[in-house]
Amino acid sequence: MKNLPTELLRTFVTVIDRGGFTQAGLILGRTQPAISLQIKRLEELVDARLMHRDKHLQVTEQGEILLGFARQMLALNDAAFTRIHKQQVSGQVRLGIPNDFEVSYLPSLLSQFTASYPDVSLQVNCELSEKLLRDFDQGHYDLVLATSTQNLDTQDQSNLSNTSTFVEPIVWVSNGYDIPDPVQGINLVLYPQGCSYRQRIASRLNQVNQEWHVAYSSSSLLGITAAIQAGLGVSAMAASTVPESLTAHTSLPGYPSLGDIQIIFQSDPSTDNPACLRLQEYLQANLPTMSLN
Repeated sequence: MKNLPTELLRTFVTVIDRGGFTQAGLILGRTQPAISLQIKRLEELVDARLMHRDKHLQVTEQGEILLGFARQMLALNDAAFTRIHKQQVSGQVRLGIPNDFEVSYLPSLLSQFTASYPDVSLQVNCELSEKLLRDFDQGHYDLVLATSTQNLDTQDQSNLSNTSTFVEPIVWVSNGYDIPDPVQGINLVLYPQGCSYRQRIASRLNQVNQEWHVAYSSSSLLGITAAIQAGLGVSAMAASTVPESLTAHTSLPGYPSLGDIQIIFQSDPSTDNPACLRLQEYLQANLPTMSLN
């Protein structure tokens, strides 16, 4: 009897949940070819085609059967590992996350964390990063994830000495077909002033003397997404946070490259809250890191 490696099963489930090989690679920290190879190895093990790799990913009947078993096996694997190798942790964590992370991979990670640590209570709030960091300084959060482009632009890392960061690319985001012609000026859908993406977009467009204006502004990810879907303009997000209903563009003709963004973990280094420490460790180990300092 053959054994099904949990690593391959986890890749398979992530591909299905995220809707593609590239997206799964961002979550798992692997390249798209590496993800494709793992799926091929799993298909060889079960001797069945698990998905159709057309324009839109479709799971086969055999893939649907395996998917159900894979979820159960991974849940048992993670529960067993946690029970045996990790001490019981309890307490409350006040967590702040950027608006654009509220429908990305992060909710899934938080769900897995609470399943592994049922005695930990999470209070999660979504806000603009500038406000998250300001509120953290005022004692409103135990742990904050925030986005920043400032230190990448200046190459000055000095004021991040008490934080942990990772870096990922910023991509242009559209509904897939209503893409403004740069010659006619670029309509933008943006978060309010203080947003890291807004600052980067304006900076890069101004550097190339590209005409642009804000067609729609909202502090809500739902509002941003709806406006882009309606064709009011384009925006930008971290690659791994783009909702599945939108299209990510690593490059667009006439549009400047937007570079990378830092995702910052901010916590009190002197905290004795074991739940907060364990949550930060868990997120740092499972977020789709490109460069972890």
